[in-house]
Amino acid sequence: MRDTPLTAWQGMDLLVLRGDEELDRVPSTDIDRVILAYHRGGETPGDLAYAVLLTAGEALLFAPATGIAGRVHFERQSFWSDRPCVYWVPAARAPLPRPMRGGWSLFPRRLPAYLRVPRSEVESDIARWPIEGPQSWEQRKWERIVRSRLLPPAEPAGKR
Repeated sequence: MRDTPLTAWQGMDLLVLRGDEELDRVPSTDIDRVILAYHRGGETPGDLAYAVLLTAGEALLFAPATGIAGRVHFERQSFWSDRPCVYWVPAARAPLPRPMRGGWSLFPRRLPAYLRVPRSEVESDIARWPIEGPQSWEQRKWERIVRSRLLPPAEPAGKR
């Protein structure tokens, strides 16, 4: 059996699974905000450091190995586009709140693959993160393309 939990969609619920066992279920209507912490430029799902999903009462931490990047980036794109709740933050500027780091140790521990904690325990830490968005991955990609263009934006036809 695989130790790392995986995410999957079932209907409009996001499931957290370990093998065939359902560990958790999050109705999509309960998701207030998705915060994607990224390394490098955040241009690919491989740049994901971790994701935090906020519901009304809880914060859920997902490591990249759970497949959450694909669930947010590529699956249900119209859902994420219709609900402007995906935000971005550079991982270097978004240290995980103490309750989300898992276990006590003098040495850095591995990121927990999946963790659910009360939102009230992490809200003040998350409020200090320099969050960008809301912006879906697709919107973010197109903004990057526009910024990288060599030519200045074209003037509207009536302004010539």
